[in-house]
Amino acid sequence: MRDVEFLIVGCGPAGGTAAREAARAGVETLVLEKDSVVGAKRVCAAGLRPGFCEQFDLPRSIVHCDPPTIALHATSGRRFALSVGGAAHTTTREELDGTIASLARHEGAEIVTNALFRGYESDGPRTVVEYADTATGERKRVRTRNMLLAQGSTARIDANSPIGYKGWADGLITCYQYRVYLERPAISEAYQTLEMHYYLSPAGRNVIAWMFPKRDHLSIGLGIPAKLAGKELRAELDAFLPTVERRLFPGVGYTIREEGNLLYGGAPRPRISAGNVMIGGTAAGLVDATTGEGIHEAAMSGRVAAQAVADARRGRTSTPAQQYEKRLKALLYGKLSNRHKLMTFLERRPVRFDLLFEQLAWFPRFADLLQRERNDFSLGEWAYLCAQAAFFSVRSLRA
Repeated sequence: MRDVEFLIVGCGPAGGTAAREAARAGVETLVLEKDSVVGAKRVCAAGLRPGFCEQFDLPRSIVHCDPPTIALHATSGRRFALSVGGAAHTTTREELDGTIASLARHEGAEIVTNALFRGYESDGPRTVVEYADTATGERKRVRTRNMLLAQGSTARIDANSPIGYKGWADGLITCYQYRVYLERPAISEAYQTLEMHYYLSPAGRNVIAWMFPKRDHLSIGLGIPAKLAGKELRAELDAFLPTVERRLFPGVGYTIREEGNLLYGGAPRPRISAGNVMIGGTAAGLVDATTGEGIHEAAMSGRVAAQAVADARRGRTSTPAQQYEKRLKALLYGKLSNRHKLMTFLERRPVRFDLLFEQLAWFPRFADLLQRERNDFSLGEWAYLCAQAAFFSVRSLRA
């Protein structure tokens, strides 16, 4: 049986970043990716935060557009345009994941495609992983010292395992997206704005929809926090599409490419390590529930995992998985848990979306602080945020 120092399941932003940075640190790294082409089957609006490429040392060539504005559309139909604090970026997951994978290979990581993860079991201080080569049908096994599970929202982890989470299914969102290829460009505003729409479907379901501009198409999609058949999702998206079409590309012909998948919008997993096994990215529930954003959080989890494994290699820790969990929770859990609570609060009475977006428009500093990392606030900024939260609470109770 083959032995490796670090095995990663999944080559998205979490797995790819972990592979690249661990291999760069001299760690023998193997990645198992179920698809034949990295990033080819990801349903994602693929928006990146300002400075993402610089933070993770990625080429600017992957960026399609640099929208400086995010437009929030509330359940009432009102539109609130806010600055994103610089310029956000859009790309595609094929380019993002593929580029990170290429850079990981350049650092020495081995990436095996058509490798379908089947499960793992403890083998003393190591873990034995079984996977299927879907090209040949052969079952294979690998023994590893450290493992990162990063398969995204489709990760199947036994709820009774040490890193299981009985609330996982409640956070799953079924999504459908059209890549809209226009015969001629949309109006200029379309390429300067990220759009998020929050509304109730005719069936009374909460819907989050989006329009993100790309180099050669517009990504227009939606997610519903329930398990729905593709036919129902397509009907909902077909009903939403004209609201974007009328404003941004009226009278322009187009073709579409359809994509459907599961995303996640619940709370993070309570535990993200057990023994020498770590879980990261969307598979760990590291997603901003208010926007569905998870790429930055995934890449950060990959970076922290790589650091923990590299520290173990250098003798700085004997429990890298536990170090990983501690660092990542300190870095992300406060913000993500609060965002999940906020989204739950808003969805109970959708009129609250209007109140929050209105307050963000009234107080640009409030909007700017909410987009920053939770752990870099000054005492004065914390006081300001608490005052804004109290103001919003009073307005919500009166509504």
